[in-house]
Amino acid sequence: MATRRRSSLKRIRADKKRRLRNLKVKRQLKKTIKKFQVFLNEKKLEEAKQFLREVYKQLDKAAKKRIIHPNLAKRKKSRLTRRIPKSA
Repeated sequence: MATRRRSSLKRIRADKKRRLRNLKVKRQLKKTIKKFQVFLNEKKLEEAKQFLREVYKQLDKAAKKRIIHPNLAKRKKSRLTRRIPKSA
């Protein structure tokens, strides 16, 4: 049986909005990371270095809002940074 309390109905509405917002942020984050990986695969290291700042920014924002776990953001940043060769 469905809930009837006004507070629970409001909670359901709020959760739905929050879920959609979180999914949007996660999708954008995945697109950004994939774009960074394309730069690496095409050996465009300067563009990749510049774009890494954008990736960091999005990861940090998502972690700050708790859309992703802060340790996940740190781990991704570390792994993406290691993909750029030291000589670049």
